[in-house]
Amino acid sequence: MSISNITRASLRTAAGPARTLARRGRAEADWLRTRRGRADLAIFHEFRPPPYGGGNQFLLALRRELEGRGLRVETNQLSAGTPACLYNSFNFDFGRLRRFAREGARMVHRVDGPIGVYRGFDDGTDRRIAAVNDELADATILQSYYSLERHRELGYELREPVVIHNAVDKTIFHPPVTRDGLSGRRLRVIATSWSDNPRKGADALEWLDRNLDLDSYELTFAGRTQAKLERIEVVGPLASDPLAELMRGHDVYLAASQDDPCSNALLEALACGLPVAFRRSGGHPELVGEAGIGFDDPEELPGVFSRLAAELDVRRAAIRVPALSEVADRYLEGLRA
Repeated sequence: MSISNITRASLRTAAGPARTLARRGRAEADWLRTRRGRADLAIFHEFRPPPYGGGNQFLLALRRELEGRGLRVETNQLSAGTPACLYNSFNFDFGRLRRFAREGARMVHRVDGPIGVYRGFDDGTDRRIAAVNDELADATILQSYYSLERHRELGYELREPVVIHNAVDKTIFHPPVTRDGLSGRRLRVIATSWSDNPRKGADALEWLDRNLDLDSYELTFAGRTQAKLERIEVVGPLASDPLAELMRGHDVYLAASQDDPCSNALLEALACGLPVAFRRSGGHPELVGEAGIGFDDPEELPGVFSRLAAELDVRRAAIRVPALSEVADRYLEGLRA
């Protein structure tokens, strides 16, 4: 290793403890500043501007809904007078939450996953989630019955669990005013994903790229993927509004991810009026219901697409997506219990 590389490595090593101390210092300063403050509720989550992951998308929509009702929502702090706190999975500063947590504030932990099953490898994240759940939570909100049962199978007993499916902002994700008929044209299929984890359906995309009859179907993928695609149209990650507009120009959504507990991308597609070809995995079956057709192997997809083309109106009429207002009501019930 060259001297310059050694110097850079040493600086990185030294920077780690320094960043930790700075983070603790900011938390302490914010804690002192908020001792006389109050909000209606707090959310601990590292919010990111879209496009980003599904949990982030849902929490952005939930916060907008709550603030639209006139509630004051504080982020990544819990003031002395704030009665309740929602903290999201592992997507926040654990140390900061521990500093702010206090007696008298109801602590509700929103949990997805299990993360190790979803990612396909166990790096200890689920154990850390379970530990902070046991330490701080008064109650737990999971996104699907699949997620609840899978945690139990793995031996994770979460505090006072309830299941509340995600919802989307229907001012953004809604059906088109009018639709083109299928007569004389190909069935338009779309898949989306922010994450490029291969378990997001890369195997199905690659099989379709090699085998799909492009005289009968056209397939678009929007987002990030490690799949090597030559015949499928690929669009990069899109913010919510252009993504919703793109989906409204399609007929069917492909949900090919594995062990996805409650796919926000799938809910966005359903809200745009798209019946679904879904992998029988994770929370997909309970979210889709009769509004789609399931598959186990990618080789089944041409037949699934053919059936959906013949049953579009029936499948579309079966779409049921939770209203964001109803989901917000249930979150508030859990936070105020």
